[in-house]
Amino acid sequence: MNQKVLVIDDDVPFCEMLKTFLTKKGFEVDNVFNSQDAKQAIDNNYFDIVLTDVRLPDSDGIELLKYIKSKSFSSQVILMTGYTEIKTAVNAMKLGAFDYVSKPINPDELVLTIKQALDKKNKTTDYTYKSSKSKSSSTSNQTSETEDLDYVKGESKVSLQLQEYIELVAPTNMSVLIIGDSGTGKENIAHSIHSLSKRSTKPYIAVDCGAIPKELASSEFFGHIKGSFTGAVADKIGHFEAANGGTIFLDEVGNLSYEVQIQLLRALQERKVKPVGSSTEMDVDIRVIAATNEDLLKAVKEGEFREDLYHRLNEFGIVAPRLTDRGSDVVMFANHFLKNSNKELEKEVKGFSPEVERIFLTYDWPGNLREMKNIIKRSVLLTKGDFIEKEVLPQEMFIPKADPANDAPETNLQDLKLFSSKTEEHAIRTALEKVKFNKTKAAQLLGIDRKTLYNKMKLYEIEL
Repeated sequence: MNQKVLVIDDDVPFCEMLKTFLTKKGFEVDNVFNSQDAKQAIDNNYFDIVLTDVRLPDSDGIELLKYIKSKSFSSQVILMTGYTEIKTAVNAMKLGAFDYVSKPINPDELVLTIKQALDKKNKTTDYTYKSSKSKSSSTSNQTSETEDLDYVKGESKVSLQLQEYIELVAPTNMSVLIIGDSGTGKENIAHSIHSLSKRSTKPYIAVDCGAIPKELASSEFFGHIKGSFTGAVADKIGHFEAANGGTIFLDEVGNLSYEVQIQLLRALQERKVKPVGSSTEMDVDIRVIAATNEDLLKAVKEGEFREDLYHRLNEFGIVAPRLTDRGSDVVMFANHFLKNSNKELEKEVKGFSPEVERIFLTYDWPGNLREMKNIIKRSVLLTKGDFIEKEVLPQEMFIPKADPANDAPETNLQDLKLFSSKTEEHAIRTALEKVKFNKTKAAQLLGIDRKTLYNKMKLYEIEL
């Protein structure tokens, strides 16, 4: 049976063109042109792949992404973005989107991304819905949730210190909390710790906490038995049982709701889990590694994250450095991604022009390693010669940085109370950009608490 694809975009001619192209590639394609029709289509049908524009006339791709994941967790969502929306797309990946493709769409890149999404969906489905008989297969699929790149140590001072911490904590059973910006390779650090641990031959299960709807959290973490609730058509192994004997990696743990934090704390304290609908508890032996790009300690003080859970997770803390803090390692990472992209795309690009290397060393890399990986894969696809030249790099790499001295309002940025309503929105946007869109740091810079910042962002429709 052909895989079903839903294309969502208010550009009708573009939608029809994409439908024709994907149909020729063997997919079964439906088109809708707004969020309301998209939700109706998702309610009435199952789609393996959903391609949606970030901007829709009656909503946006982020809200639609949350709806899709709440209705059909295994559907893979790919965002279509303009150059100015890359940060939004990267943020969406934390909420469960598989990847993003930049407009204008490159057909080969799109087909490749869809195939990768289908591969991930098939692996996830095999792991998620098989009964306990498949426990042995969970080991072979243990890296299905990890990024498809090996860990690169680097040679800069910060990289060497990071590696020292990894090697120091890996042989222990201590819980590890990895803190770092989006795209800094937190999952690769976690997997490296597992690989160097005494549990390296046991399962490694990665869980994106931000992508799990609250109402499905218990089932996802602890499993369920057939018939325990509407839609439970088969027994399901939870993440904890699948990771038994090995390591469970909780990515973006700060996104868990307070209710789910309570359930998680109990499981970590007692090392016992009970599937939904079951009356029997089972013992689990797991090592926990968690990661976040939020200030969890501040969240604890504000009552948004349980202090006991924070200390349970943070027996040993590691900071994942930003790509720009790694100095000349930038070129080392670029060559690594080039090698991977050549293999993946079946190409033989030899390297980067000196001009491109200079651009890489001076670019700010707001999306860190994830952004570099995507840019290099796209550049390899577009390159016709032996070396990647400046012309194939995406446009956002050449947008001049805003000068805070000229661009920010004249009022002191550190106190939002001094701003009028006319300049408040601009001040919030400026603060977010200045701290690389870290909401906790932006709130500190503006002199307000995080809840107030969230309310202001909602008021001014500021999306990341």
